[in-house]
Amino acid sequence: MAARRSRGSNPERRMSLGDHLVELRRRLMISGLAVLGGGIAGWFLSDLVWDRLRAPILDIAKDHDAIINYDSITGAFGVQMQVAVVLGLVIASPVWLYQIFAFVTPAMKQRERRYVFGFFFSAVPMFLVGCFTGWLIFPRIVEFMAQFVPPEDASFYNAGYYLDFVLKLVLATGVAFVSPVFLTLLNFAGVIRGTSILKGWRWGILAAIVFAALATPAADVIAMGLIAIPLVVLYFGTAGIAIWHDRVADRRLAAQLSS
Repeated sequence: MAARRSRGSNPERRMSLGDHLVELRRRLMISGLAVLGGGIAGWFLSDLVWDRLRAPILDIAKDHDAIINYDSITGAFGVQMQVAVVLGLVIASPVWLYQIFAFVTPAMKQRERRYVFGFFFSAVPMFLVGCFTGWLIFPRIVEFMAQFVPPEDASFYNAGYYLDFVLKLVLATGVAFVSPVFLTLLNFAGVIRGTSILKGWRWGILAAIVFAALATPAADVIAMGLIAIPLVVLYFGTAGIAIWHDRVADRRLAAQLSS
């Protein structure tokens, strides 16, 4: 009976700040458990992934001395743990991305909520494509930077630093590829117009170039282009979808006002 009165007095089902915090804690817990489960699976894949990640160093070693160095007793264990955690984030990405969208959903109108699942099913493959792009690019960056080492010198790569560099590149590229999905979601929620997105194309291109430069700390134009070009294409694609949605929404609103 109390539940019925509560729904009647709160037809829009508005949540208090305390309810939001409880909801946030619940979704963070679900995401954490999913990452933990993915990390356990990633532990068994970590050796295979680490072999692939250090392959560029083995290629460099063909020309001059190059080796990955563990500078502590627990260094090798820490590397395996770090690989497992990142694999857990990637494996559990459908879960924590859904939790993000589901947390935002109550703030939307009933008509807008149906778009959430569409954005969710777009965000997951975009994140995985972004991670795969970073995975393809990092060997080129490593090989390019190794060209500055004189052939008579040896290269000692700290395992922790090397792994941190590679994994940050992969994850940052994955997150960057998801950002257009959130931008589209803001448009569908009525927060930003498609024309505003298109007018900011200069800033969009600049942001893509800056991100590519930060994600690829090397003067390799090809590697930067492999990240920046897809981001620019995604930006203009997002603007096009947003403009199309605004026109449909404006026509629907005009029809409602005239009837």
